[in-house]
Amino acid sequence: MMKLKLLLTILLLTGLVTVQAGNITVDGVQRSYIVYVPADLGASRPLLISCHGANQDASYQKNTQMKMETVADTAKFVIVFPEGIDRQWDISGDRDIRFITALIDEMASKYAIDRNRVYLSGFSMGGMLTYHAMNKIADKIAAFAPISGYPLWGAAANSLRPVPILHTQGTADDVVKADGVRGVLGKWIQHNHCATIAKEYKNYMGYSHASLYVWGNGDDGVEVRLLELEGKGHWVSNDGLLTGEEIWNFCKRYTLDRTAPSVSFISPRAGAGYISFGPGGEAAFPPVVLEVRADDTNGSIAKVDFYDGDVHVATVSGVPYAVTLTGMKAGRHALKAVATDNDGETGTAVTELNLQATHALNLSEAFSEGGCVPAGWTTYDTKEKRTGYSSGYGQGCRILQLTGSRRDFDYGLYIRNIDGQARGGWAKYGLAEAGTTLTLAPGRYALIYRICNWNCPGFAPVDISIEKRDGGETVASEVFTPAVNIGNAASNSFGGVETRAFGFSVAEAAGYVLAFYTADRGWADCIIGGLQLCAEEYGTVGVAAVEAAPGGGACYNLQGQAVEHPRKGVYYIRNGKKIIIR
Repeated sequence: MMKLKLLLTILLLTGLVTVQAGNITVDGVQRSYIVYVPADLGASRPLLISCHGANQDASYQKNTQMKMETVADTAKFVIVFPEGIDRQWDISGDRDIRFITALIDEMASKYAIDRNRVYLSGFSMGGMLTYHAMNKIADKIAAFAPISGYPLWGAAANSLRPVPILHTQGTADDVVKADGVRGVLGKWIQHNHCATIAKEYKNYMGYSHASLYVWGNGDDGVEVRLLELEGKGHWVSNDGLLTGEEIWNFCKRYTLDRTAPSVSFISPRAGAGYISFGPGGEAAFPPVVLEVRADDTNGSIAKVDFYDGDVHVATVSGVPYAVTLTGMKAGRHALKAVATDNDGETGTAVTELNLQATHALNLSEAFSEGGCVPAGWTTYDTKEKRTGYSSGYGQGCRILQLTGSRRDFDYGLYIRNIDGQARGGWAKYGLAEAGTTLTLAPGRYALIYRICNWNCPGFAPVDISIEKRDGGETVASEVFTPAVNIGNAASNSFGGVETRAFGFSVAEAAGYVLAFYTADRGWADCIIGGLQLCAEEYGTVGVAAVEAAPGGGACYNLQGQAVEHPRKGVYYIRNGKKIIIR
């Protein structure tokens, strides 16, 4: 073994090593790989690990898919192509995570690679493994570049550091379809606190079929990028625009070796929103807590400065690094935290906050992507709680794209109650954990909705409730039983879904939640569409008078439902004010 290592070292130093097949033992199993080493490599050079797709192999990934030798020769970095067991990857467990970790150790031992500049890429199932590794070994991989592969079962972003990502995807891919990519990247955009609106570069690098989308300014300066290739299918594209070259140009910007402090936002989460209904000029927003985590690997944090746009709002010199802002005005706020360490070096984190003053809110505008839970929404089905924005779901509570040739809406929010528990299936808008809160001023409102069942031939009622965000008190509710059932297939046609207006009043300015509950029986469900919230009239809604009979105009019961002939002795609401009919 010593002689072999000595021979490889001599060959490396003399510039003769190019391609080597190798084996290492991981968990008692012999694993194989192919490594490409440029001539005259030198020491402390980067490493790129490139993983093949399902039912492919390392040789195919090297020779047919990536073709990166020229790039590696010019930039002087090592490429290793691992071999999956039975041409597959473990994309949920740790078997191949340990293999990748062992490969990094092997390359460091043989070629003295720079451990701070290790990059991971993969095609198809190899791309899925790349996403899996983001959450597992982000401390060992400086940047990630998946190609035509992402977690089809639902995305998660919980790495211990901000993660730079370049995802390359053909729009005509019929194996791992392009329509799920943005949902997965959205999780990482939020995790990294990147800008929520991408910069778009059409005709990227002069190629009419290429479009680049960049979500930048993330923690530690990371970016999330999507390179879309129009008309390309499930393969690595190398006609003109070279995928491998783009991967290297992206990855080479990142290293794990940071001396500057690291800082990231805990609150508010990226893309958070505060929505307030109120008379003109009187919209009120709750206090906003800005809190970050900050640390320095080679020293200590001296201070953290907070900014709202270019305005300095506070300096905090100790944990917790937090400040509360009150009286914020409507509009988009670019919030920034700058951490300074004991050496005077700085790290910056940014996040966005949208404060919206309105009298009408079209909630269904966010129902535009299948397989996701939209921002502001939280769902529960007795088994799993999902919080928006999250995506990549193929089952359970999520947005369904309805495609029947006759349909009353194109997208709907599907919720279900698996076990039949009391109030066990629901969707709620405005819970703080979902990143968007709702504040209502005293007055009368209308919640417009269209609801049908998904797979309840006998129909299942839905309870629509207005609840206080703090304490969960119900202030108004109504029960509606749909008359339309889609029939458990998005391709089924459906029509006749009634558009309804649920009128309700609130007596005090506070945070509120819009809640939809399925029936309390197993697999009760519903689909919600055409959802809008409108303010009809602002003003006090306490008891204003005692009358013998209503004096004309609209009259409502305490649930906000219009009543044409009110009975004596019951409280009613007219023009936003309560009265008593004697």
